[in-house]
Amino acid sequence: MQSARALKTWSWLHKWSSLVCTVFMLLLCITGLPLIFHHEIEHLLGTEVEPPAMAADAPRASLDRVLDVARSRHPDRLVQFASPDEDDDRVWFVTLTHTPEPTDDFRSVAVDARSAEVLAQPRFDEGFMYVMFKLHVDLFAGLPGKLFLGLMGLLLLVAIVTGVVLYAPFMRKLPFGEVRHDRSPRVKWLDLHNLLGIVTLVWALVVGATGMINTWADLLIKYWQHDQLSALLAPYQGRPVVPQAERASVQRALEAAKARAPGMKLSFIAFPGTAFSSPHHYTFFLRGEEPLTSRLLQPVLVDARTAQVTAAPHMPWYLDALLVSQPLHFGDYGGMPMQILWALLDIATIVVLGSGLYLWLKRKQPRSLAEVPGVTLSDASAPGAAAVPAGAARQGAT
Repeated sequence: MQSARALKTWSWLHKWSSLVCTVFMLLLCITGLPLIFHHEIEHLLGTEVEPPAMAADAPRASLDRVLDVARSRHPDRLVQFASPDEDDDRVWFVTLTHTPEPTDDFRSVAVDARSAEVLAQPRFDEGFMYVMFKLHVDLFAGLPGKLFLGLMGLLLLVAIVTGVVLYAPFMRKLPFGEVRHDRSPRVKWLDLHNLLGIVTLVWALVVGATGMINTWADLLIKYWQHDQLSALLAPYQGRPVVPQAERASVQRALEAAKARAPGMKLSFIAFPGTAFSSPHHYTFFLRGEEPLTSRLLQPVLVDARTAQVTAAPHMPWYLDALLVSQPLHFGDYGGMPMQILWALLDIATIVVLGSGLYLWLKRKQPRSLAEVPGVTLSDASAPGAAAVPAGAARQGAT
């Protein structure tokens, strides 16, 4: 009796956690699929910026010159962020806004790092990939959308765990992986649902957990700023943002930052007053050269007036976990083979979610789960492990 009651409880948890999140998980699966191949799709669409051919040892222009050229295209805006292209450091991307605070009203300028000539002014806030990214990351709803998707991710993890618990008694009288093609369509889909769910179990847990962590990114960054950066920046509290005319050379500040963290290369620069810096500092985020360390960031704060290093705090463990989870979520660690694997698992996820929804919709048919060996709950949802979507943003970035 106790076992039957426990099984019924697990079945109830699996059914409702699955049903509540299924539509949103299907959306994340569909939008996550093109995001896995975002580089390749951008190349096909012709939106990637290609620098002109030059000698391999062509000298680099001063970073100050690069920024001046970008500012000249939008003289009414401020430089908020600047970064070398992740795959080709011959190109700098400069983000300009009307205000240092976070805003969706931004313009991007791509500048050749060697000649300091403008290559393009790409629009990252429009087009197919932008729509896929925003739907996947926050449903066009900002932080509330991210937190809502994080809740759906949590429900999906509950569905996975409860599905595993239900899988053992369900398969007690069946060979592992059997799909009974001679039975009704509902029974065949039930077998397929369970087979794909249990095969993708580990991947589902990893991608589901990392996706949920990614939805907390904004909150984790704000907590880090409040918990650690506020103490480092206490001497500068109350000071206004350093005016552009009074700022030191960004090139000199970059050299000072690299001298503080030798052997690392630049990921991006946050300018004074922006969300990732202070009103009085350039903040340089550096990364390592190895596959793992290239995902971890080392911030170096440089006084925007004097170009002297103020501090180089280590990232806390929770931000390291966030930075490691983001590329793992999209399969970015292993190149094209891992991207293809992630895509296949994503497609399998769509089948699992779709079959689970089909089984629930067909639950009132005369044929019920009672006819399946090892299952006695006539109103149970499809037992098995629900899978998880292949990805949540990318920023950054999910």
